[in-house]
Amino acid sequence: MILSVKVCPKASRNLVKEEANGLKVYLTKPAQDGLANEQLVNLLSEHLKIKKYQIRILKGGKSRNKLVEITQKL
Repeated sequence: MILSVKVCPKASRNLVKEEANGLKVYLTKPAQDGLANEQLVNLLSEHLKIKKYQIRILKGGKSRNKLVEITQKL
């Protein structure tokens, strides 16, 4: 499954909102040295109740708009 995710770094709190066109994720970490991407993977794994290794950023590693792949292990 591929999700469209819009990231808002340096927010006041961590939050995942479901919107019509994907997810909007607020992160407390800044977008430096991959800190926001790491926090995004951690937050999505908690929100979706899956392991971190099942989440991969396909596009937008340095952008606010990302495509994230979720793999389900059977």
